[in-house]
Amino acid sequence: MDVRITEIDERLEQFKQACRRAGVKLTHQRLEIYREVAQTTDHPDAITVYKGVRKRLPTVSLDTVYRTLSFLVDLGVLSTLGSGRERARFDGNTERHHHFICTRCGKTRDFVSSAYDDVRPPRSARAYGEVESTHVELRGICHECAARDTDS
Repeated sequence: MDVRITEIDERLEQFKQACRRAGVKLTHQRLEIYREVAQTTDHPDAITVYKGVRKRLPTVSLDTVYRTLSFLVDLGVLSTLGSGRERARFDGNTERHHHFICTRCGKTRDFVSSAYDDVRPPRSARAYGEVESTHVELRGICHECAARDTDS
């Protein structure tokens, strides 16, 4: 699913400003890798980003994509989803939101919930350290997978 052009432009501008603030060079490869994530709500993994960027930059390497995605996460313009057991997926939406993840097909969708925004971490979690933010991932079967089940 694609993101509105105005939202992509806003994300790209935020990315450029983040690079300026950090004093890092805004290269064409960095811009195109960021654009590939920012233009979709599909939360792509690194291989998907690589395949998309190669259509515009045939000489880009998979290693460059991996290193750039890590750099963009460190810069704070992307976030990662999923646990270490899964392939990391990247999210260009840095606004406060949560995720619904289909346990069958892996499709990931954003949703907003003030109730989840206000979740207070339990004391047992705070025992590990200072909690800076919370993020909720709901897991279940998406409508498309459920429909395929009923068609079978």
